[in-house]
Amino acid sequence: MNRRLPTHLAALAALIAVSGCETTAPPLAVDASSSLQGYRLGAGDRLRITVYNEPALTGEFALTDSGSLAFPLIGDVPADGKSIVELRDMLTTKLGSGYVANPKVSVEVVNYRPYYILGEVGRAGSYPFVAGLTVSRAIAMAGGYSTRANTNTVFIKRENDPVERSIAIKKTDVKILPGDLIRVGERYF
Repeated sequence: MNRRLPTHLAALAALIAVSGCETTAPPLAVDASSSLQGYRLGAGDRLRITVYNEPALTGEFALTDSGSLAFPLIGDVPADGKSIVELRDMLTTKLGSGYVANPKVSVEVVNYRPYYILGEVGRAGSYPFVAGLTVSRAIAMAGGYSTRANTNTVFIKRENDPVERSIAIKKTDVKILPGDLIRVGERYF
C-alpha cells in the first residue's frame, strides 16, 4: 500500500483551499456610484458661491489642497467630503451668525477636480472632468490605447475607495467620476 498518495492529495487539497482564499474586489458598480448625485467636494473643485444682495461675498472659489474653502468674513471652511447642500447650509449658518442678516446662499460646481489616466495610453496625465464621461471616452482623450495595451480590461480606483477594481471594457462602459484614477495595463502575448 502506497502511503505517499494520500499525503500528496492532502497537500494538493490544502493548496487549492489556500488559493481559493485570494480576495478579489467586487466589480465596479456601473450605475449607482457613477452619477454626480450625492457628489462630495474635494481638493481641486472650483465653486461659484452666490450670497444674494452681497456682491462682495459672491464669486468663484477653489478648494485648497486640504479641501478647505477660504471664504470672506468667516475664514476657512472645511468642505472636503461635504455635499453642495451641506456646504451651502454651513455657509448660511456661519454668515447668519453676526455677519449677514438672513443670508441666502447658493453653491454650484464650476469645475470638477480632474481625473487621472496612466499606463498604456498615448498621453498619460490628468484631464478635466466633464459630466457623462465614460472610460472609453477618457481613454480616447488620452490619445487612445498604445500598441501594448490590454484593450479588454481596465482598472479604476475611485478617489475614496481603497481598492482598485477591474472592469471588462468590452462588456460595459463605466462612468468616470472626478478624482478617479484609470489604469490601462499591458497585455500579455
